[in-house]
Amino acid sequence: MEKTVLGSADIARSLKRLAFEIMEKNQGLEDVVLLGIPTRGVDLANRLGSFLKENNPDTDVPVGTLDITLYRDDLSRQPIRVPKPTVMPKGGIDGKTVILVDDVLYSGRTIRAALDALNDHGRPAQVQLAVLVDRGHRELPIRADYIGKNLPTSRAEQILVKLQDSDGEDAVIIADGKE
Repeated sequence: MEKTVLGSADIARSLKRLAFEIMEKNQGLEDVVLLGIPTRGVDLANRLGSFLKENNPDTDVPVGTLDITLYRDDLSRQPIRVPKPTVMPKGGIDGKTVILVDDVLYSGRTIRAALDALNDHGRPAQVQLAVLVDRGHRELPIRADYIGKNLPTSRAEQILVKLQDSDGEDAVIIADGKE
């Protein structure tokens, strides 16, 4: 059984709110860089960058991608993954506030891998985390700075994020699944 918990308008509203929270927490956007974690984190980072630009037409927030495939600790247990390109924004990340962007925060292992990958690309002044959905069940001491929606779930459930750019529609769905 599947239940849609966020539709297109809900996702847009959440991302706009996250954009305002990012501006407020960082007292502007100077030296802020967004890095999306493939696949849907990249789409979300691009949308966040657009919302930030809407409200600050004179400021471009650099957006890049950070592939974490080779930094994961579950490679032997997962299907084969093809690494996506890592693209650092012009100007790099040294001394910047890097905001990692992902679709779902679950165990924290993806973000741990992202932090390891980030270290190979520079030394940011600060790292923050923005996620569309926080579903709980952390295995590592990692928390998001910006959360679109908290969705407490059982471990047996799955959160499916669909985005227009990747899937042809915007939706967040809770599905019954196997643990």
